[in-house]
Amino acid sequence: MQLSKFTDYTFRVLIYMATYQDELYTVEKLATKLEVSEHHLKKVIHKLAKTDYLVSIKGRTGGLKLGLRPEEINLGEVLRITEDNLCIVECIKNEMNCNFMTKECRLKGIIQESLEQFIEVFSRYTLQDIL
Repeated sequence: MQLSKFTDYTFRVLIYMATYQDELYTVEKLATKLEVSEHHLKKVIHKLAKTDYLVSIKGRTGGLKLGLRPEEINLGEVLRITEDNLCIVECIKNEMNCNFMTKECRLKGIIQESLEQFIEVFSRYTLQDIL
């Protein structure tokens, strides 16, 4: 399993902003500091600004800052909102993709359980834990 660039960039943004909480940021400044595409970062910021994780302050002296304290930001929750497709194999979404996959398929259950455990491990930690 591989996390998307979107999730990777989200974690980078949150870590960087939590490390330097006294500053306000622009997308341009974050893109430069994190060495990522400004275009991709705009999508990340847009998604985060719809949550409590990030606050967007409008105006000439505005910018972006964390909306919650690092200890209030759960990594598992971040993972859930940033990963659109956590299906490791296609049959999780659509059983029609495999003639052998049925509701009784044991492999499907193992895959689903492993995915839940993966998210569970992330959920044990907050942003504060990785600073």
